[in-house]
Amino acid sequence: MLIEIHPDNPEPRKITEVVNCLRKGGVIIYPTDTIYSIGCDLRNKKAIEKVARLKGVRLRKAQFSLICYDLSSIGDYTKQFDRSVFKAMNKALPGPYTFILNAGNKVPKLFETNKKEVGIRIPDNNIARQVVHELGNPIIATSVHDDDEILEYTTDPSLIHEKYENMVDLVIDGGYGKNNPSTIVDCTDGEINVIREGIGSIDVLT
Repeated sequence: MLIEIHPDNPEPRKITEVVNCLRKGGVIIYPTDTIYSIGCDLRNKKAIEKVARLKGVRLRKAQFSLICYDLSSIGDYTKQFDRSVFKAMNKALPGPYTFILNAGNKVPKLFETNKKEVGIRIPDNNIARQVVHELGNPIIATSVHDDDEILEYTTDPSLIHEKYENMVDLVIDGGYGKNNPSTIVDCTDGEINVIREGIGSIDVLT
């Protein structure tokens, strides 16, 4: 199913429809402030396993990020981190950044692994954040890739729906996505280490 949601002012009724789908174990494709992502309710193990199968990876090997609503909601999934890291996150988020932090105790159980790190995203996208806010916990994020050798990422939601309609439960059309990924910042040692420069400016992090 393809559902069109206004990117600036998401219709509450439609957000509720998406959240209901997630609560039933649905897998969705949704917009962020970078690339469209595949995701599901973080608390639904079967749905997470389905996302891993879609990506062609074993769950324990999957590099999924968590989409959170704000900084106050990440404490359940990360260990305590340095004040300098918090300051950088506070300046950069919401925005096109993935912060790699030391994972809290809940994360290994979710991914059937001894995973010690977790990627945290708070995208500057009202649709993604409102879905997470109403759901009450994070959703999984993994980028939608294109089979085209030139275009690495698909940006047109109607084409995404055409490709994935039989593989996922719902595709959100929130307008054209971008085809550049987030900037990845590794903070696991207490320092700000940029390991991939994407859309997010590294100047914001200093």
